[in-house]
Amino acid sequence: MPEETQSAVVEPPPIDRSVAGVILTPRAQQRVKEMLSKEGLSEKAGLRVAVTGGGCSGFQYELNFDDRKEGDVAVTFDGLNVYIDEISLPYIAGTTLDFVEGLHGAGFRFENPRASRTCGCGSSFSA
Repeated sequence: MPEETQSAVVEPPPIDRSVAGVILTPRAQQRVKEMLSKEGLSEKAGLRVAVTGGGCSGFQYELNFDDRKEGDVAVTFDGLNVYIDEISLPYIAGTTLDFVEGLHGAGFRFENPRASRTCGCGSSFSA
């Protein structure tokens, strides 16, 4: 009797939800704290890091201040709350968020190891 062969479907490893996988540099943390203070938001408010469709490369990063929502992954950096929704997490896990200042202005810079391509503006990517 011939042996039956089973084909196994290989699933990607699950993302560890206990760690948001987004790192804020000390400069980014300080800048976000300054901005939160100026806005006068509650202590529950934090930085929401998200990904939306669009931009010149397919996805774009989105930063705003928000309270934690159901299903969010939350992490705290020296008292700063950071929230990431479940849909965005697979696209940005492992990303480092920095704040840079230079001759062409200042702003947040994303270093995303999951991005296969980024645009010149640095705010959109493809995965």
